[in-house]
Amino acid sequence: MKTTIVYRKETNFEIKADFYPVSQKFSPVIVYIHGGGLFWGSREDMKAEQIELYLQAGFNVFSIDYRLAPESQLPEIKSDIAAALSWLEDEGAKEFEYDPDKIAVIGSSAGAYLALLSGTFKKKPKAIVSFYGYGDITGDWATKPSPHYQKMTTVPKELAKMLVSDKVITVGPIEKRYAIYMYARQNGVWIEEISGHNKGNLSEFCPLNFANADFPPTLLLHGTMDEDVPYEQSVLMTEALKNAGAESRLITIPNGKHVFDEDWQNPIVQKAFDEVITFLKGHFE
Repeated sequence: MKTTIVYRKETNFEIKADFYPVSQKFSPVIVYIHGGGLFWGSREDMKAEQIELYLQAGFNVFSIDYRLAPESQLPEIKSDIAAALSWLEDEGAKEFEYDPDKIAVIGSSAGAYLALLSGTFKKKPKAIVSFYGYGDITGDWATKPSPHYQKMTTVPKELAKMLVSDKVITVGPIEKRYAIYMYARQNGVWIEEISGHNKGNLSEFCPLNFANADFPPTLLLHGTMDEDVPYEQSVLMTEALKNAGAESRLITIPNGKHVFDEDWQNPIVQKAFDEVITFLKGHFE
């Protein structure tokens, strides 16, 4: 039975998370960060099958919201992820019986990017799992028009701007927000929209630049036919971490596309999740 809590509250916004407990006391916690190009999504996007898998394996699950772009920018979004981890370490342990020293972060797509970014925090998680994430937001794939999205119906700038709110957004339905992302990717302005048009400071928001021996053990999963985030992004991140002396491994999904993990009955996907569980248990025993 999940419990919804507010892990961050400011004058003009509050951010929620859902805590799914396991019966075993002092078990580890998985923080799940949803994807959505940083423009849409919510804590409720986590698939029920995945929640059940982690619970059955003995992990509490903490699925979080965070402020969304373009209403909020990368520094603010990054601080929300840090705030969620701080809440778990300080406040959450008073409310739920888990081990605050055993926290892993799992994300998909933009959520995986934020999960990798958590490896650059002063207080780092014990392990990171990245499903088709990215470590470099300065490359052409991110900063130039996307051929994949240019094949889709063109989204006029006026429509994209109409969909942007004048308030802070922490939950964004894909039906209302996807067009903002499409417009940004079609026109090569995605990174400008999430960074406040300040490309000069982007390097500090690239996990790839912070690969070092102290980076948490990291498992990356990526499909070779990903049309949204290039497979090479996970290859580069894995190699950078290994070269820096950190533990890192890449699980390649042959011909896998973006959100390959939604194909739950696929034996390849099932095997990949088995390896995720093995990886996590190996760092929490």
